[in-house]
This record gives sequence, C-alpha cells and structure tokens, in this order.
Amino acid sequence: MASASSGPSAVGVSSVDPGVSSGASSSASGIKRPMAPEVPCSSGMPIKKIGHRSVDSSGETTYKKTTSSALKGAIQLGITHTVGSLSTKPERDVLMQDFYVVESIFFPSEGSNLTPAHHYNDFRFKTYAPVAFRYFRELFGIRPDDYLYSLCSEPLIELCSSGASGSLFYVSSDDEFIIKTVQHKEAEFLQKLLPGYYMNLNQNPRTLLPKFYGLYCVQAGGKNIRIVVMNNLLPRSVKMHIKYDLKGSTYKRRASQKEREKPLPTFKDLDFLQDISDGLFLDADMYNALCKTLQRDCLVLQSFKIMDYSLLMSIHNIDYAQREPLGNEAQHSVDTRRPAPQKALYSTAMESIQGEARRGGTMETDDYMGGIPARNSKGERLLLYIGIIDILQSYRFIKKLEHSWKALVHDGDTVSVHRPGFYAERFQRFMCNTVFKKIPCVHFGRPDVLPQTPPLEKISEVSTIPDPYLSPVVGETLQMLTTSSTLLEKLEVEDS
Repeated sequence: MASASSGPSAVGVSSVDPGVSSGASSSASGIKRPMAPEVPCSSGMPIKKIGHRSVDSSGETTYKKTTSSALKGAIQLGITHTVGSLSTKPERDVLMQDFYVVESIFFPSEGSNLTPAHHYNDFRFKTYAPVAFRYFRELFGIRPDDYLYSLCSEPLIELCSSGASGSLFYVSSDDEFIIKTVQHKEAEFLQKLLPGYYMNLNQNPRTLLPKFYGLYCVQAGGKNIRIVVMNNLLPRSVKMHIKYDLKGSTYKRRASQKEREKPLPTFKDLDFLQDISDGLFLDADMYNALCKTLQRDCLVLQSFKIMDYSLLMSIHNIDYAQREPLGNEAQHSVDTRRPAPQKALYSTAMESIQGEARRGGTMETDDYMGGIPARNSKGERLLLYIGIIDILQSYRFIKKLEHSWKALVHDGDTVSVHRPGFYAERFQRFMCNTVFKKIPCVHFGRPDVLPQTPPLEKISEVSTIPDPYLSPVVGETLQMLTTSSTLLEKLEVEDS
C-alpha cells in the first residue's frame, strides 16, 4: 500500500476530514432449505468483483486495491494506537465540537517515534469523533482494554458475506464486534447523525438499532477505506438454521438463485411469507416489548429521514438442533459450545427489547443464549437473533427519484424505497402483524398447540402485503398485481 499522504507527519487533529475524496435440511420453517453457519472465506473461489470488493482464484480478497490481510493489519495497528492515546486524555463531558473532530496519524512501514514498524506498505489512519465514541463504548460497558483485546489480540476473521454493496465484513475472534467497510456518503451521514445518536442512546440504550463503537478510515494507495465497528448480531457459536432480511416490501423481495446457492442464504420478505406463513409466535410480554422497541426505533429513524433499513433475523431451531446427527455438525468448522457472555451491555437480542419481557411460562429452557424465545406454527422452540440494519440511508433526492420511477411501473406502496414516514409505518405493521404474533391463549395456554392457517398460494414477486386490519389471517390469498418491470430495469438509478 502506497502512502496516501505527502509525508510521515505526526498526529493531526482537524474539524473536517482532510482526506482524499473518494446439503438441504429442514429449516426452522419446516421446508427444505440449505443450512450451514456463517463461515470465514476460503480459497478456491472464482475471480469475482462486487463494488470495490474482489476475490481472486486463490481466495485472496482485495478492497480498493488493498489486500484484506493488509487492511486487517492496518485496522488493528490504528485502533491500538488511537485507543491507547485516548486513554491518556482526561474523561469529560461530550461537547458539540467533539462530534466533528478527525484525528490522523501516519504509519510508515519503517516505524516512527509514535508508531511501530510493520510489514505493510505505508498508510494513514484516521479516527472520527474519538471522544464521542469513547462515550458510546462506556455507555455500553465496554472498557478500553476489553475493546482492544477483542479487536487486536488475535487476527480478525473475514466473513464471506459481502451484501449487494460489496462491503467487507470482519468479526472479532471472540464474536463481540463486527467491522464493516462503508461508502463515503454512509460515513459522512453517520458523522452528521452522531449528535442525535448521542441523544437517543442517552434516553434509550436498549434498542435494536446498530450500536456504533467506532468510525475509522485507512488511507492507502490514494484510496480511503472507511470502516465502522458495531455490535455483532449473529454469534458464530450458535448454529443458525435460516436467515431473513425483511423490509415489509414485496417488490423484488425474493432471494435470487445465486443467493440461494450460498451455505447460509439470506432470504427476503416473499420467502418469509411462503416459508412461515403463520408467522412466529412470542409470549405476550415478549411480543409487547419487541413491538414497543420497534415502534420507538422507527420513530427515531423517521425523525432523521432514514429509510430502506431492514430487520435482519436469524433463527436457531432448538428442537431441530437436538435431532441433528452429530456427523452433520462435524462437517462445519463452528464452535458448538455455549457462547461466552458478551462484554457489551444491551448487546444481545433479548437485552435489546427493553428487558421488560419476563422469562418463564412459555419456554421450557432458561438458556436462551442471547436469543429471543419463540415458536413456529408446529410448536417447535426457536431462538431469534434480530437487529435493524442498513440505517445509513437518508431520503435524498436520488432516493426520491428512484421511488418515482418505480411507482410508474408498480404500485408505489409495495416498493422498498419510500418516504420515511410511510416506510416506518409499513415496516412496523409488517413486523408486528405478519412476522411476529402473540401466542394464542388456547388449550390452557400451551404454546406448543397453535392454530393452523391454510398454506399460502404461490406468491408472485409483485404481490402486495394485505392490510392486517382488513385481513388478519396471513394465510388469506394475497391480492395479485400484473405489471411489467422491464421499464424499471432500464431506469433504475444507482446511489453511488
């Protein structure tokens, strides 16, 4: 990596960023689905490129012409330095100007009086709003030494999942944190969001919104690689049987054939309506706490004009896991031991929904491993791992234009890109009426005896979600729309 700066300058502080612009098994739903854990990337993959991310035939990942191994090393060197230097500064209240500070330090390969020598090319490391993020970490009970130990004591693990944007994902060896590369506009939007994010966390640390612990930038080879450190929603030590990305929209909301070929595909809204047509059942306290949290979080996102976010949900089927042959588990390189307690407060799915739901009564186990206990329509015991993701999307002009074109060739209420107020309302309605439901108080309250609804008809990719107030039974036939998406494909606008 060539240096992105003109020379090996010392640590710098500024109020603006001076950088360069730039095998099938039954799943939790009872249908045939491929199942495997989220695993680190392996070699032997074909050459492919998604966004700035590319993988060669040997399995080496490159992001903006920087190899993944060099990027991981630069991240760990940079975080070690910035957290260490921050510990020498006295703690104080967060001031408004703290949200806009950017600290920068140059890492020459031969080392300097401030930085150690390393075997990577020269790079510059930037830390955004260090004092503000220190406060966020303290709010979640993350001590500096724990933060450093999790991220820097052992090599980061690269995950194969890159998403549609081609982002890189790393997970810390203890499963505590996720590191994700973000685009310039996303990092810029997060900076603008920080004061409001600060206010919201002070009022409500228990939330399903992403918990941001740090925003950094590795400047190498004339390129800025911006990264965020967040809470890890899906512990690798818990075997996930199926995963969904849900928006409450039905337009093109079905997993592609390419996605389905992955070890653990991410399915979408139409797949959920087909696979789990009756929804997922929670006891009354858990359901109320979850829906209250979703309502509060959506109100926050709406106030910042944020939209196009999703609910990421991974499901561990307790009953199916107990029936799984031991040989099947041996095929996957996953630690099947019970996960160690997470260091960060309010970091598990259970903790994130206010902590108001009482454990007991409807579940036969006290060990939820951080997941939210639920049942499917067959009465099988499930653990749900959920969180709201992709919130760094503001309703800018480009999104308004995208929605206008889509509305021309399709019912505007079914597309995922919509004005923030409508998006939030539709998102909540879908989650709290279609995805999650209260366990019916029938048969003396037994949660393993649930009413059945007729199976869904084959759902078209242009179906609409019925209004739950007009049609409370999810299994009723959905209204079918016949429209052509040919024009849309040609007019689709990318938000680069």
